[in-house]
Amino acid sequence: MLTKRNAKKTVIYILAVVWLLTSLMPLIYAIMTSLKTNEEIYRSALQLPKSWLIENYITANQLGHSVRSIGNSLFVSLMTTVGEIVVAMLASYAISRKSHIFFVRHAYMLFVAGVMIPIHSTLIPISSMAANLGMKNSFFYLIMVYICFNLAQGVFLFTGFLNSVSREIDEAAIIDGCGDIQLLGRVLLPICKPIIATEAIFSFMYAYGELIFSLTLISDSGKYTVPRAMLSFWGEFQSELGPQYAFIVISSIPTILIYILFHNQIQSGVMTGSVKE
Repeated sequence: MLTKRNAKKTVIYILAVVWLLTSLMPLIYAIMTSLKTNEEIYRSALQLPKSWLIENYITANQLGHSVRSIGNSLFVSLMTTVGEIVVAMLASYAISRKSHIFFVRHAYMLFVAGVMIPIHSTLIPISSMAANLGMKNSFFYLIMVYICFNLAQGVFLFTGFLNSVSREIDEAAIIDGCGDIQLLGRVLLPICKPIIATEAIFSFMYAYGELIFSLTLISDSGKYTVPRAMLSFWGEFQSELGPQYAFIVISSIPTILIYILFHNQIQSGVMTGSVKE
């Protein structure tokens, strides 16, 4: 029996190592490629660099302004995440706890219908609105667009989670003198941490990596986000692959750091609903 258990653990460890290596391969490949010339990349993508070109990282900053574009993306992503979580949580509380009001029930159906709208089918009207309002090259407008398109998913997730929370908790809080804002902020918000973490991850990653809206609404090079700045590496006749991969490595650092710092919250968010405090 002990031998079978050890054999099972060994197989699990082997599978875990294989999974780890598989997951790290894209990052390892990107780092290796970021230190090569175009000729070396085209000749053999898997060979180690003959000359380790640290200069590619300098070129990446010159062509793509990596530090500035990463800062722009972080600002847009954080503001989108905070704004979307706040608005979606308030709307979900009203839908979940005020469902006896006639128009609230219909508002939820409108949010759910929003999940089915192809986002990029709205490019022309959104671009026209930006031009008419003088909001081209505006981070505020871009953030509002991101918040709006993430709201449907956020309201759907938050409402489902709040509906599963016992109403007895609400009654106890109301007896203690809590109003709607106190009930939401002090009682329900801590219970909703797992689902908030899940939606925050989705919202942040969407805003950090979104290209089409940033390409349409942002033309000022000083306000380029990471995906938009990456297009700077493509010329008329050839592309600078080494600096481009260097830019990819640099731009992935914030997401890696966020995972390292908040991996507990991320894991609890992925397992939302399995355990409630």
